[in-house]
Amino acid sequence: MPRIVSVSAHDVRFPTSRTLAGSDAMHTAPDYSAAYVVLSTDSGDGLEGHGLAFTLGRGTEVVVAAINALAPIVAGRTLGSITSDMRGFWRSVTGEQQLRWIGPEKGAIHLAAAALVNAVWDLYAKVERKPLWKLLVDMSPEQLVSCIDFRYISDALTAEEALAILERMAPTRSTREAEMLRAGYPAYTTSAGWLGYSDEKLRALCREAVAGGWSHVKLKVGQRIEDDIRRARIVREEIGPQRHLMMDANQVWEVGDAIANVKRLAEFEPYWIEEPTSPDDVLGHATIARAIAPIKVATGEHCQNRVMFKQLFQAQAIGFCQLDACRLGGLNEVLAVLLLAAKFGVPVCPHAGGVGLCEYVQHVSMFDFIAVSGSLENRVLEYVEHLHEHFLDPVVIREGSYVAPSAPGWSITMRPESISEFEYPSGPAWSS
Repeated sequence: MPRIVSVSAHDVRFPTSRTLAGSDAMHTAPDYSAAYVVLSTDSGDGLEGHGLAFTLGRGTEVVVAAINALAPIVAGRTLGSITSDMRGFWRSVTGEQQLRWIGPEKGAIHLAAAALVNAVWDLYAKVERKPLWKLLVDMSPEQLVSCIDFRYISDALTAEEALAILERMAPTRSTREAEMLRAGYPAYTTSAGWLGYSDEKLRALCREAVAGGWSHVKLKVGQRIEDDIRRARIVREEIGPQRHLMMDANQVWEVGDAIANVKRLAEFEPYWIEEPTSPDDVLGHATIARAIAPIKVATGEHCQNRVMFKQLFQAQAIGFCQLDACRLGGLNEVLAVLLLAAKFGVPVCPHAGGVGLCEYVQHVSMFDFIAVSGSLENRVLEYVEHLHEHFLDPVVIREGSYVAPSAPGWSITMRPESISEFEYPSGPAWSS
């Protein structure tokens, strides 16, 4: 196994605020960005591990500084010493005794931990010459459970229960793997409904989505309710009654406002309402979920750790789990949340509205279907169309579904020329 000899972190920002791609009620002019990690090894053939944490521009430098603070935990270690004790490795990154004081398991430190942990998994998959989803599928239930830290969630999910879920799915994994290779994982598009788009552009993009075969379309809401109603009417007119319309408020409403507004938007038959209030308000989400049923609540892109997800599940506060592969503390914690969701019977539809997130979560959802949930019912994976050209192994969408990646690694390796062009503040895209 190779040794990790150095860790470098990069502040990479793309000026999406110029086109308002990615705009929503809370983030009106985001620059989709990444705190990007490269693990260099002594393999002699240029073997590297890559990972990132998604950000929105300003503040990326804070996550980069946090990555540099965590880097000594990884630098100098052999990959074999890490993979032989993945749970212990994860604890060493997320539980460093001094840095833990400015966490723990949340904020910039946890984002940095995710970038670093995911870079190790990317390196592991490359060494094994497998795409990340296949690396996970080929691991035994015991190996997978050994990657997970069950601290603080054992009252909701024990290691024994997690093992039982995985063992139940193990005999039929190959059938579902063949289905993923044949048909891919069903997707939905967010690219038509960004909040900053004009009514005319919204209508045109919805027509393009229908022509492109999309069956699920997401609309950003959360401005004046009259504007939300007008825009929802446009989308429903264009996509028709047979397609699904998701709505995303991006945290802007109070609990009472969320209930009132969703009831006014109910005529457009939303498939879910996403982030209707503060992502930290577990009981608020539960109140909303009860009040707006049968419309379901979706949330998770800002849910910072497995403990919060545990509480959301226990409180019956969400109908869709939208975990984020780098808001949680990397893949180890993602595995914990997948298994929690399976126990509580909540479908996982990961968040992918950001640079690199589609590349990340296609692997997560395919593994979830093959080895954990065993179901595609009420499951659909977010897709946004921009910034994929900056990756060596970008996502491929065919007939509204993600095509299973085949290249070794986690599909997150960014093109060197893109890092050079968009590194902040020295890259030509910014210095000019």
